[in-house]
Amino acid sequence: MRNSKTLAKVRAGKPVRMCSFGHFIPAYIQMAADSGYDCLWLDAEHRAFTDREIQTLLSYCHRFDIDCMLRPPTLEKSRLYRYLEDGATGLMIPHVSTADRAAELVQSVKFPPLGDRGQDGVGLDAGFLSRGDEYVEHANRETFLVVQIETPQAVENIDAIAAVPGVDGMFIGPGDLGLRIRRTETNVTIAQANADVAAAAAKHGKFWGGPGLSLENIQELYRAGAQMIAHGNDYDGLLAMIRKSSAELDAIYD
Repeated sequence: MRNSKTLAKVRAGKPVRMCSFGHFIPAYIQMAADSGYDCLWLDAEHRAFTDREIQTLLSYCHRFDIDCMLRPPTLEKSRLYRYLEDGATGLMIPHVSTADRAAELVQSVKFPPLGDRGQDGVGLDAGFLSRGDEYVEHANRETFLVVQIETPQAVENIDAIAAVPGVDGMFIGPGDLGLRIRRTETNVTIAQANADVAAAAAKHGKFWGGPGLSLENIQELYRAGAQMIAHGNDYDGLLAMIRKSSAELDAIYD
């Protein structure tokens, strides 16, 4: 059973090095681990993976000793904790706007007394060996639940959401939140969301973060106390490479 590098950093008051990916590229996992990252954010909300593909990617994460925070495509209880059994270190759940929803998620992914997760105990997360209460205690201690703050309602309810036992962290989604700010009647702003989430996290002893949209934005989030900032992803890397290569050909062929 491996320990979470993400939680070790958080508990030591240090920032987590995290990048993201949304394609089946096993080599990316070793590249990230060798580059000093602590955690990979695997996006299965907006990208399609089979169960076997996710199991394979999670096994590579264990092979190269890097955390995987999986954003799943479902809220179905047994599927959520099966991702943990298959080796995910954490789950990040989109569109969590109320404390009640946060509490339901805790019931799905935490063992008693925090939640009501079902026990298997012979998955990758247990080293394929039945370890009883040792495994249960380790899983509650070394896996994490992150809820995404992506609606004005979530910002308004942030103190209650952060207060839910078993919620480990909050992650602001500026894309969805910004969309809803622009297209609904609300006084919430991204700046307010950052400030309110930071205050709630500090009050309730939780970590928080968001995607680093620019180096300036990363500095702002870090100064505000964010410990989980996503920087770097496979899509931007591939896009930058193909555009650079095409421009190089243009310089020769045109």
